Amino acid sequence: MLKKPFAESCEQNKHPILQVLQDVFTEPGDVLEIGSGTGQHAVYFTEYLPHLGWQPTELEDQLAGIEMWIQDASHDRIRPPQLLDVNEQPWSFIEMDYVFTANTTHIVSWPRVEAMFRGISNALKQGGLFAQYGPFNYDGKFTSESNARFDQWLKSRDPESGVRNFEDLASLARDNDMMLDADYEMPANNRILVWRRN
Repeated sequence: MLKKPFAESCEQNKHPILQVLQDVFTEPGDVLEIGSGTGQHAVYFTEYLPHLGWQPTELEDQLAGIEMWIQDASHDRIRPPQLLDVNEQPWSFIEMDYVFTANTTHIVSWPRVEAMFRGISNALKQGGLFAQYGPFNYDGKFTSESNARFDQWLKSRDPESGVRNFEDLASLARDNDMMLDADYEMPANNRILVWRRN
C-alpha cells in the first residue's frame, strides 16, 4: 500500500511562498508547476488562489503520491499530474500564463537547468510569469553559512548539483527571452525570482 508522501520543507515554506504568489499570480490563468514533489504545494496554493488552474508535473515515480494529495483537495482546479522530464523537448505544455517551481534548480545538473529554462520559455505566453523559489548566490557568493553548508551537502550527493548563481540564471533567462520582474527575500535564506517572458 502506497503511503501518502509528506515533505516537511513544503509545510514550512508554503505560507511565505503563497504570500508572494498572491502578489504575483494576480490575473486568472493556468499555472504549470515543475517538480511538484509530493503535491502539497499544489493543494495548499490552490485553496487560496481560486482564480488559477494548476498543472502539477513530476517524474514517473512521484505521480501516484501527487494523486493522493489531489484527492484531498476541496475543489477540481488541480489537473491530474503529468510526467515531465525537462530534457525531453518540446514539452506538451503551451500558452501557460504562469510557471512555478520550488527547490529544483539546485538539485539537478546545470544542463537540466538550461533545458528547464528553454522549456519554460516555450510554454509561457508572451508576458507570462515564471516564479522560481530556492537559495541563490549573488556575485558568486553564498548569502549565508547555512547555504554554503547546504551546497557542500548537495555536491557530496551529486557533484553536478549545487546552489546556483543569480547572474548565471539571469543570463540564461535572457537567452530564453525572459527578464527579471522581481526578486523577493524569503525566510531561511531563500528567494523567489520572478521572470517575465518577453
